[in-house]
Amino acid sequence: MTGLIGLISATAAGAAARDRLAAAWPDRTRVYDGPVRDAVRRAFGECEQLVCFLATGAVVRLVAPLLGGKASDPGVVCVDEGGRFAVSLVGGHAGGANELAREVGEVLGAEPVVTTATDAVGVPGLDTLGLPVEGDVAGVTRALLDGEPVALEAEVPWPLPALPVTDGRDEAEEGASGDEGDYVIRLTDRAVEPAEREVVLRPPSLVVGVGASKGAPVDEVLGLVEGALRDAGLSVRSVAEVATVDAKAGEPGIVGAAERLGVPVVTYTAEELAEVTVPNPSDAPLAAVGTPSVAEAAALVRGGELLVPKRKSERADGRPAMATCAVVRRPARGRLAVVGLGPGARDLLTPRARAELRRAAVLVGLDQYVDQIRDLLRPGTRVLQSGLGAEEERARTAVAEARRGQAVALIGSGDAGVYAMASPALAEASDDIDVVGVPGVTAALAAGAILGAPLGHDHVSISLSDLHTPWEVIERRVRAAAEADLVVTFYNPRSRGRDWQLPKALAILAGHREPTTPVGVVRNASRADESSRLTDLESLDLATVDMMTVVTVGNTATREIAGRMVTPRGYRWQERDR
Repeated sequence: MTGLIGLISATAAGAAARDRLAAAWPDRTRVYDGPVRDAVRRAFGECEQLVCFLATGAVVRLVAPLLGGKASDPGVVCVDEGGRFAVSLVGGHAGGANELAREVGEVLGAEPVVTTATDAVGVPGLDTLGLPVEGDVAGVTRALLDGEPVALEAEVPWPLPALPVTDGRDEAEEGASGDEGDYVIRLTDRAVEPAEREVVLRPPSLVVGVGASKGAPVDEVLGLVEGALRDAGLSVRSVAEVATVDAKAGEPGIVGAAERLGVPVVTYTAEELAEVTVPNPSDAPLAAVGTPSVAEAAALVRGGELLVPKRKSERADGRPAMATCAVVRRPARGRLAVVGLGPGARDLLTPRARAELRRAAVLVGLDQYVDQIRDLLRPGTRVLQSGLGAEEERARTAVAEARRGQAVALIGSGDAGVYAMASPALAEASDDIDVVGVPGVTAALAAGAILGAPLGHDHVSISLSDLHTPWEVIERRVRAAAEADLVVTFYNPRSRGRDWQLPKALAILAGHREPTTPVGVVRNASRADESSRLTDLESLDLATVDMMTVVTVGNTATREIAGRMVTPRGYRWQERDR
């Protein structure tokens, strides 16, 4: 049963932990009762993963006779009697036990124990990259772990995570792949056999366009596709999808061939396909489905290089062909993750941000932010850092790297979409790359949590820096916030060369609020040298405010309660009639 996690226990303590996990994951788990040996055997055959609340020695003896191979065995995690450790025992990568151990640890408060060598040193396993892999995986992985030279030969650009490799070898060595002393990771969609000391990764870079007459046999369609790939020297394992016209979405021959290839069928309207310029248009599909090309147009509709022009199937009995196909290599789409690091404290860095930092092959960021998270990067991550004032340059660099097919992380403090790097990066980016936003804890939220609950009702954030925004615009926004009685958080409130904007903004607010209106001042929220104080509009000491500070001014309802800044939600709570 795909995705099912079997839960097995032998004692009352184990059953209690088991039940906690079952309650947390009701749709993912099944409890196996009865004699432990029988329960393990049944779960091993029915589930994708197992969590055994037993000693590791006992589980080793129970599962040993059942093991078949890395590719087929379920992942097995052991949790000790005291619930202190979640041990990845079998199928760390292929069975997903390493990640399962981490998930179990989060639910039960247990420490995940992962002994896989690549995980221990932060090198991604070559069999965990989501790509078909062939060749000497163990040997090349050992070379990566031992720090031996390993060349990455990317014949097709693809957004891989960081690997401690070199970018190919010298020209004199070209063509010597697998020679003695060389370790190679080859990224290719060509039908090549791995040489000695070589791993071949197959990116899903090929699209097969298919046209078929009604009732075309699966074997005819599949034979045509496999023959086209074989004759062009291309690997069937790099096929990403079968594309066709929507009128053929349910054609059994096309659907069946795609199923046997293990890829989805993607369809386009006849109007979309008719707009694609192809080398071999035909009147037959135009009359049948409304477009002069199906196979070539469907393969080319999203761009790419036509590797195999339209070809027809051949039938042994000499009857007319019932299928056509074409093959296109689509350009890799790079990946840009815009990552918010939060206000600075490591425990306020989100798990999603951590995952994106480890997924990136290229990191772009302000030098001081890079220093904050350098220890979280995988070995081999290329770091492109710069100083203050180079925001647009960093945005252009990150987008350019993504356009080269790289997996890129562009970092910013707080939330990268709030006065940070997301805006300039997305203004630079077009639809030729994939962009992922990773939210972070903003300075306003971090400061608000320290002060109490100043943002309990409607609020606004305003930057007082007029380096990129004219002061007239900033002043108009401050006046609007004052008149609307909004709580205001000021970013970039004051610097050595820009010290008049904050008193001007506070004077505007003072025209609409009492002098006793609470004001919170937080410097370096969540960092080691954090400081905060609660004052009011009349008493605020401007000399204590700098660029590392956020200033939060309450609205007319904000109060100081027990030394905390609180803005009521503004609702009248009433008991329901009973």
